[in-house]
Amino acid sequence: MMTFALTVSAQMQAQDDGLADLKAAMIAAKIHQVCIDTANLVVAYDYECRTQDADGKAVTDRMKLCLLVGRHCTRSFPYRKFRKEREWAEGKKQSAADFLQMNKREYMEGYDFFSDELPLLRAESFCFMPQVWTDYPEGQVTVRDAIPPSIYETQEKRKIIKWTLNDNTQTVAGYLCKTAVCQLHGRKWTVRYAEDIPTTAGPWKLCGLPGLIVEAVSDDGTHRFTLTELQHATAPIFYETNAITVKTSEEKLIKNRNKTFGNRLYPKDSHYYIANLQSVDVVYVDEGSIINGTYVSNKAHVYQPLELK
Repeated sequence: MMTFALTVSAQMQAQDDGLADLKAAMIAAKIHQVCIDTANLVVAYDYECRTQDADGKAVTDRMKLCLLVGRHCTRSFPYRKFRKEREWAEGKKQSAADFLQMNKREYMEGYDFFSDELPLLRAESFCFMPQVWTDYPEGQVTVRDAIPPSIYETQEKRKIIKWTLNDNTQTVAGYLCKTAVCQLHGRKWTVRYAEDIPTTAGPWKLCGLPGLIVEAVSDDGTHRFTLTELQHATAPIFYETNAITVKTSEEKLIKNRNKTFGNRLYPKDSHYYIANLQSVDVVYVDEGSIINGTYVSNKAHVYQPLELK
């Protein structure tokens, strides 16, 4: 009888310890945001990536990307996050100016979501799209990316992209665009940009042209960004981090990402590289799991890197 009582007590203690560990992990994963600028241009892009599923069947992964263009910097990140930030601000009845004065907010990325967001989280997990702040800090590019269970951040001096401009014009998304070509991180890109929209900004790390980038296509057709919506509206531009963020270099992050997700085991087993899944915080949801605040789909697709080097 005594043995049974001790066993039950031990099980209850284990459950309590497990809940305590989960709570600690959630606190560590909590996102801390600081408002660094105010956007006066809000741009939405469709991003497409052509790849294959685990069985070799051709698929096209898609997600919606948001670009916030401020006076001092830009932020490229999932539109889902922008929508949540906007809804939160509207619920608090706070403007972008209020955020600059208040300066910060916190939320639980990966835990604080509604069920209708799960398909969006799953789509994002297939697309491997980092957050990119251009000219934050001034003259630098900050990238925040996940290789679950870790979150990585790089800050590098902004590299000037060498564009080759030509006279070819094309109407894209209703805008008369000119054409430019560049090499970036081992890929050749053909870009359409609109001089009528006076900004040098663009999606992801593509920028530096005399007009907003409206469309960008990699030379092999694997990756495509296409503008879908443009609003002259104000919105806070947040920089974010958390306690589990690991600082690294751009070169190391690219090599780590390509090695991890480019492994032939990844499409069949998206958790293959996590030596002890029990040692990290995992919350199981439909068709996937939340690992340290990042959604990981149970079924992966073949990784198609935006950056080859």
